[in-house]
Amino acid sequence: MVSEIFAISTAWSRSLIEFADGLAPWAQTAAVWGTDLFLGVFAILFLMAWWRSRSVNSRLVGLALFAPVATVIAYGASLTLKSFFEQLRPCQAMTDLNTIATCDPIGDWSFPSNHAAIAGAAAAAVIVAWRRFAVAAILFAVLEAFSRVLVGAHFPHDVTVGLLVGAAVATLVSLLAARPMTALVDKLAEVDLLRPLLRAEPAVRGPEIEQIREDSHSRV
Repeated sequence: MVSEIFAISTAWSRSLIEFADGLAPWAQTAAVWGTDLFLGVFAILFLMAWWRSRSVNSRLVGLALFAPVATVIAYGASLTLKSFFEQLRPCQAMTDLNTIATCDPIGDWSFPSNHAAIAGAAAAAVIVAWRRFAVAAILFAVLEAFSRVLVGAHFPHDVTVGLLVGAAVATLVSLLAARPMTALVDKLAEVDLLRPLLRAEPAVRGPEIEQIREDSHSRV
């Protein structure tokens, strides 16, 4: 079963690498840059989740502030897993192909994908903090994973496992941190200098903001 999955993953990877090799130079450059820049989108989503959550409650503020921490923890989990496997990257294993990104040296292993783990973790942390960003978060996580295969840095199974590991770890640690982070935000909000960073009047009052508050309290 594992060998069959790897064979399918390898075939898909080969097809995408060959496709990327035939792209116009500007498209190749965009793909190489995009594989790192996509991760920067999550920093923007973190900031937006924090900014909007200030008008809802301390729990969401705490979750938004914890999102980068959850992502780092998930990245650490991915690194730990990677140390148990010594799988070559596509660009290392299929030397007959030209990849559009510079190939990492032997020893920088492929499974799981750290980039995908970061993307999956960041997306999950954003969704836990502000679920209305779910579509954007999932979209950019998938784009990040796809880009890693396109540039020849990872196989499809690398990025799939990376996304799942990142999302699972980030969700778990975020939910575990929800209560202490809520208490911390409440405590810090007592400081006049910090209160504007943690509290804000809702821009829109009524059923919409009340629904968001109810949703946040209904989570585990």
